[in-house]
Amino acid sequence: MISILKNYKWQYWLMTFVMAVVIFFRVELDLALPEYMSEIISLITIPGSTMSQVWSVGLKMVGISFASLLCTGVATFLSARIASGFGAILRKKVFDKVESFSLEEINKFSTASLITRCTNDVQQIVMFISIGLRLLIAAPITVVGAVIKIVGKSNELTTITMVGVAIIVLFVVGLTMIVLPKFKAIQKLTDNINNVTRENLTGIRVVRAYNAEAFQEDKFDQVNTQITKTHLFVNRVMSLMGPVMQIVMNGLSLSITWVGALLINANKLSLPVMMSFNMYSMQVVMSFMMLIMVFIFLPRATVSAKRINEVITTQNSICNPQNPVSAQDKTGVVEFKNVSFKYADADECMLKDISFVANQGETVAIIGSTGSGKSSLLSLIPRFYDVSEGQVLVNGIDVKEQNLADLREKIGYVPQKAILFSGTIESNLRFGKEDATRQEMQKAVDIAQASNIIEAKGFTGNVAQGGQNLSGGQKQRMSIARAITKQPQIYLFDDSFSALDYKTDKLLRQALNKEVSDATKIIVAQRIGTIKNADKILVLDKGQMVGNGTHEQLMQSCEVYREIAYSQLNKEELE
Repeated sequence: MISILKNYKWQYWLMTFVMAVVIFFRVELDLALPEYMSEIISLITIPGSTMSQVWSVGLKMVGISFASLLCTGVATFLSARIASGFGAILRKKVFDKVESFSLEEINKFSTASLITRCTNDVQQIVMFISIGLRLLIAAPITVVGAVIKIVGKSNELTTITMVGVAIIVLFVVGLTMIVLPKFKAIQKLTDNINNVTRENLTGIRVVRAYNAEAFQEDKFDQVNTQITKTHLFVNRVMSLMGPVMQIVMNGLSLSITWVGALLINANKLSLPVMMSFNMYSMQVVMSFMMLIMVFIFLPRATVSAKRINEVITTQNSICNPQNPVSAQDKTGVVEFKNVSFKYADADECMLKDISFVANQGETVAIIGSTGSGKSSLLSLIPRFYDVSEGQVLVNGIDVKEQNLADLREKIGYVPQKAILFSGTIESNLRFGKEDATRQEMQKAVDIAQASNIIEAKGFTGNVAQGGQNLSGGQKQRMSIARAITKQPQIYLFDDSFSALDYKTDKLLRQALNKEVSDATKIIVAQRIGTIKNADKILVLDKGQMVGNGTHEQLMQSCEVYREIAYSQLNKEELE
């Protein structure tokens, strides 16, 4: 929690100081009430007192109560302002940090967990600051002030009060130790329930197509039951606080009244002193009750703070170099030099000793069986991952020595799974180039064979989250158009033609070769027809490059390529 508070800005420290001053005045006002109550009792019991004197003291008490109410309102407003502002800072920090993560860090935390940390965990801290900050300031001041008021008036009653406080403290500490592990479990279970819910909503079409609603419901029931049982356990344990506090408070009040009566009979104590002592002791107990409220929120907020801090303090595996090197030329040459790559949690390399050059204007295709490392190879160029061995060079400079933003500015990436963002077609096309003109976007759409989408929807047509209101082929073509709008030096197509029919696929490739002939194009594909006319074809098998050449050369020299080719096309089509 302390490390999280390092993000506290000076404005919030200033507001906290002002709130502490306001709370101090409110506590002073509250501590004055028992004195006035004692004075009223004295006036009533002393012969010769008038009702005007009683009313005068009573009106003072009413004024103090209204002033205390005003201070409480100001303190509540300040605490809410501090909590909401600090929550906004934390959410931004977590989101910005996640944005800087490489795929390795994202896989480490999981998407569902990162969502929980950015929402639920931040909210736990906001709740703690909103409620706990006021109580943490008010309770100690009240305890100290009340103890100062009662110390020396009666050793017997002071001892009774201290015993009551000790019972409360021991009870609260014991309960906290019991529930703290459960609070940690609740946050992990929240991750699980978010993961199952997200998975079900994402794959709702598949679930319905296979009539798997019952299976998904059982899956959800399992995680839901786990988190429900944990919540019930925590709430049942914490619910013991209320009855125990009532017993202690009532027992303390009864003990003070009983012992105080004995002391009064023995002429060792006066009735007004006993009444004020009783009220001050109740304020001490109420202060500890306020601290209990803090203890209810603190364990879960602490767990959430640790989870948020894990994200914020995670060292990125892929960072900008201290002294980045800028490429002077704009050739778009990509070169792999003896590249090997292994995932962080893997025992063996996914790619082994890969070397090739993609020159400006060339179309380089990558083909291979499923799991052979095609997409992994492509991910090394924009530094989604870093190589384990060897070098990846863009324009003759190692990608590790280039500024990440500058490197990725040279690249137009079309992922294997077409991703569109909620908004309009125009906002999606301008994703890589904010100042793109309508003419540039129209040209990109024409090359991507997506003109019919614009004719139907227009550039201002709505795009749902993830492009759910578009078909698979439409999403792929819009993703390709987005990359073309950027006008990069290098195009990376990660199996981006799989949802297109053969005619559209052919027309799109012809348009690419004609309109962006000066750019380097690296294509991962499964279809021989898509890559047959590439300038260079790389064949991967179990992470190794077993072929490098044109279609004709590979048909003669590469057995793996021939097997793939004959599995898709007959001899006449291949010739």
